Amino acid sequence: MTTFPNSPRLLKGGIVLIDPTDGSVQRIITLQYNPETLTRTLQVLGQSESGDRSEATRLIGPPVETIKLDAEIDATDQLEFPDQNPNTAQWGISPQLAALETIIYPFNSQLQNNNTLAQTGTLEIMPIIAPLSLFIWSKTRVLPVRLTDFSITEEAFDPQLNPLRAKVSLAMRVLTVYDLGFDNKGGSLFMVYHQQKEMLTALSQGGTLSMFGNVVI
Repeated sequence: MTTFPNSPRLLKGGIVLIDPTDGSVQRIITLQYNPETLTRTLQVLGQSESGDRSEATRLIGPPVETIKLDAEIDATDQLEFPDQNPNTAQWGISPQLAALETIIYPFNSQLQNNNTLAQTGTLEIMPIIAPLSLFIWSKTRVLPVRLTDFSITEEAFDPQLNPLRAKVSLAMRVLTVYDLGFDNKGGSLFMVYHQQKEMLTALSQGGTLSMFGNVVI
């Protein structure tokens, strides 16, 4: 079956893990199917709660933005051709689930190293630095994020109880320059995201006061 030659290429959404120090790409995770909906919530960071009238319109920084989505993972298509997809035939969708889950796991080697330090009497062990997660949803949304909530509903299994179909619910908090700093790779990407919003605002169609009726300002 061929597709219409002029049909646009379908872009994928997903998560890219990069080294927080040098920005090198460590892992690329594409979503099998793009979610049909994506929920974004923006919480204002202001000082109006202080009760000081002079602070009522001041902004402390960028809003706290959270993103929620439900992604589906299904092995049906791959299982039609098991010879071409031996991993799916043996493990179902466990590898895809593991790729997402281990975003919030420290590396096994890091845990082993910290355990060795603890056994040798090291008094202070620094928390493990995780890779920086970038949520990519089109070329205008490359966002540094921290996963805040993660749930998996497995819906079908093979005879060995490997999952064959699942729904993954992700909640992410966008990290801003206030979280990462201006010199950080993630901070730079957030500033690009911020600038793109201002550019798009300039493209939006404005209005006139007459549209509101006999309003006096």
